[in-house]
Amino acid sequence: MGLRIHFVIDPQGWCCMGLIIFVWLYNTIFIPQIILFPRYEEGHVSAVVILGYYFCSLFCIASLLRASVADPGKLPENPKIPLTEREFWELCNKCNMMRPKRSHHCSRCGHCVRRMDHHCPWINNCVGEDNHWLFLQLCFYTQILSSYTLILDFCHYYYFLPLKKDNWDVFVCRHELALLRISAFMGLVVLGGISGLFYTQLMGIFTDTTSIEKMSNCCEDISRPRKPWQQSFSEVFGTRWKILWFIPFRQRQPLRIPYHFANHV
Repeated sequence: MGLRIHFVIDPQGWCCMGLIIFVWLYNTIFIPQIILFPRYEEGHVSAVVILGYYFCSLFCIASLLRASVADPGKLPENPKIPLTEREFWELCNKCNMMRPKRSHHCSRCGHCVRRMDHHCPWINNCVGEDNHWLFLQLCFYTQILSSYTLILDFCHYYYFLPLKKDNWDVFVCRHELALLRISAFMGLVVLGGISGLFYTQLMGIFTDTTSIEKMSNCCEDISRPRKPWQQSFSEVFGTRWKILWFIPFRQRQPLRIPYHFANHV
């Protein structure tokens, strides 16, 4: 979809990402079988509820896979530096390559990334200029899917009427309580962790500051040019159309902005 494939060889990252995929797969398989389909057959929920759940699940896994394999903004070995922008480039003291300001060298990936925010083991990739928007979508849809799952778990026991037909020979019926408790536990853990991460990411965009810059305290409010929040989000998502900020099935096009705004640190 217009993004270069970027594959990081990191066993720890593979384990973390595999755990996320397991949680997604677990809820995508068992929640419809235990709650949605039986409730739909007895008229407790409409087809819109089922379609909405699968819609959130699809967008969640799509943003996860795209964020994990998308090039975060890896710099080429011999970058061509325009004469008018040389003052905004600097030498990396780890790989001895020229890079734009606000870039950072990732020791785990072994190269510099443009406007790197952090290296995330849960997607086994860096979060940089070219895939930051996908990481934000992943956080957003993960929160929605986790909240959706927790609401269904709660309603199944405390709001909906008891099911009239239960096939106790089926595995999901015989172990329904245990499966839903596991689902609720995973939903609470994921929702709590991802909500804090999503909040810090949003605050970083509002203040035009990456996580690395916050930790290094290299950004002073006095020297930072002020930008409207719409412009900051448009630069991250590569479009000014707000509806496209929520769609992972598209190609990001960098906006043409004054270079001193993009590299003011």
